[in-house]
Amino acid sequence: MAQDWTSFTLKIGVKASLETMYNAWTRPGEIERWFLETCQYTDDKGNALDKDWNVTAGCDYKWSWYLYDMVEDGKIVRANGKDLLQFTFAGHCLVDITLEEAAGHVMVQLMQHNIPADEASKFRIRIGCLEGWTFYLANLKSFYENGFDLRNKVPELKGLNN
Repeated sequence: MAQDWTSFTLKIGVKASLETMYNAWTRPGEIERWFLETCQYTDDKGNALDKDWNVTAGCDYKWSWYLYDMVEDGKIVRANGKDLLQFTFAGHCLVDITLEEAAGHVMVQLMQHNIPADEASKFRIRIGCLEGWTFYLANLKSFYENGFDLRNKVPELKGLNN
């Protein structure tokens, strides 16, 4: 069977409420607690959302991470206010976040798709994003279950897994 380079799916169970997990992905103040250094969501008029407001479909975002010089710009495609978020990422890729309650946990499923199949994208996006999302989903679980943020924020240690 041939490797599918155009998408991947990851899942993790987090012992938290559905509302907490939805807010973790859709509020600037929450997503900065476990994933980003800075998050700015702007509405279709260019107005920045408050840190405790949930993003809605049609908003744009600017994301930056600790110890990385890049800024990711994208668009929120879907946000249903409960258990589904879809956004553009790494160019024209789409990331779907779906949340489902099961056995006292919220199952967080992340699917990144529409990944280009050229050689550079196979490694930069398919493998690179898979590695990054795996770490950040583990950090999501660590932070919301135990209060531990696993991200490296020490400039002298730049280049470590983060």
